[in-house]
Amino acid sequence: MKRPLKYAAKSAVAAALVLAGNTAWPAEPSNIELMAELKRLAERVQRLEKENAELQARRKASPAPQSDLDARIKTLETRNAQIDEALNKDSISDKEPELTARLKGAEYTALDIQKQAKIIEGLDGFSAGASFTSVGQRLRGVDTSPGTLVNYRADVTVTTPTVSTGNIDSKLFGHFRIGQGKGVSEKLTAFVGPNASSFQLGSVIEPDSSAVMLAQAWYQADIPLPLAGVKSLSREKLTVNFGKMDPFGFFDQNAGANDETRQFLSSIFVHNALLDNPLAANVGADGFGFSPGLRLAYLSERRKPSESYGLSLGVFASGKSANFSESMKSPFVIVQAETKQRLFGGLEGNYRAFVWRNGQAPTFVAGQTERHTGFGLNFDQRIHDAVTVFGRYGAARGDGLPFDRTASLGAQISGGYWRRAADALGIALGVNRASADFRAQSAILDADADGVPDYGFAASGWEKTAEIFYRYQIHKGLDITPDFQLIRNPAASPDTKPVKILGARVQLTY
Repeated sequence: MKRPLKYAAKSAVAAALVLAGNTAWPAEPSNIELMAELKRLAERVQRLEKENAELQARRKASPAPQSDLDARIKTLETRNAQIDEALNKDSISDKEPELTARLKGAEYTALDIQKQAKIIEGLDGFSAGASFTSVGQRLRGVDTSPGTLVNYRADVTVTTPTVSTGNIDSKLFGHFRIGQGKGVSEKLTAFVGPNASSFQLGSVIEPDSSAVMLAQAWYQADIPLPLAGVKSLSREKLTVNFGKMDPFGFFDQNAGANDETRQFLSSIFVHNALLDNPLAANVGADGFGFSPGLRLAYLSERRKPSESYGLSLGVFASGKSANFSESMKSPFVIVQAETKQRLFGGLEGNYRAFVWRNGQAPTFVAGQTERHTGFGLNFDQRIHDAVTVFGRYGAARGDGLPFDRTASLGAQISGGYWRRAADALGIALGVNRASADFRAQSAILDADADGVPDYGFAASGWEKTAEIFYRYQIHKGLDITPDFQLIRNPAASPDTKPVKILGARVQLTY
């Protein structure tokens, strides 16, 4: 009879499919069990064929009643017909023979394993990161204290696999952000923001709601130089970035003071204060710190692999064009020169100098823009195995600047000295000098014409800021950071008493 043979052939095909699906996977207990099940099914088919052949032989030789043999043969034929019918259907029914149901289950398991393998292969090369930051702060020394204010911020980043086209490597970067709470910054008039981690989607969003925004989306191409050279031997590189970016991701970087989620919270210790401050941020980005732009960067390691020299140019949208509401004009332009050196017995340090210009920079008069220019210096240097010192300086010119000089100096010390290598202690001091324009107008300026001076004090001298924090790692990926800040003469107001800011930050990183 041919029906068992047809069944055996289909079983062999199904087994081959299962084996083919498993070849891309390492041996696991589930696969071993699957192979054993297929072996048992094959043995059962062989037994059925053998039994059928014996019945045929006995039909010819046995004196048993013909009707009995016919009945047994008919039963076998019916069973084989059921198996054949079930194998021709994709679905699994509770009415079909157990043998076909188990064989189909094994086949579907193999197909599912193949599908998962294709999904994992498609994601290979992607990298992603996520972090959650929450800060609580309380003001002391202000006339009307808002109590303790808490905010949170979550960031998710995704980087595509690097694609090589000839010698050129390229990739895409995406950054999503969500958050609520503006913190204590808006309760205080100062040149510095005491909580650089605060984030909330503008005034058009209700305070009790939050929304995810695409913070950054940019393309990067790394081009080894010379163009016709051998990539592996190249010691020079040209990098091109364009898209929606955070300008501080490429300029004014600093190993000791650059990340408000793990280091200092005050804005004067995160970026150059002339470029990033609550009253008039000259960086020209939108209200959340991002803007469309282009960056070109040249990096050379020709002298030594441990030393490098770089020159970069950035052109970013400013004013209303930063949030895509106008065409790009009078952009924020910055040029930075930098070098990495090994000093103090081979310890790494980075030194940067930059000049910038913004054709439509904001001023301390709400809604007014002016042309501002300036320069900055920036360094971070390890002076011992676990001690990094850093500093920034900046000067600017133009009408409507709230302050025109800024300087900061500090250090970050690793907890390795007291057997807590993942911990860190940071301490820093910073100053901002009130500009001549601000000193002349702060007492009488009434830009909104409501009859009440916007600032109401005669500014003079320098605003002074100090901050100290201790980052304590509870376990990998979870840090808690008590933080204390002191601001003397906030916004260069000589009669305002010092403001103390007590706070704590919780940071989750994945």
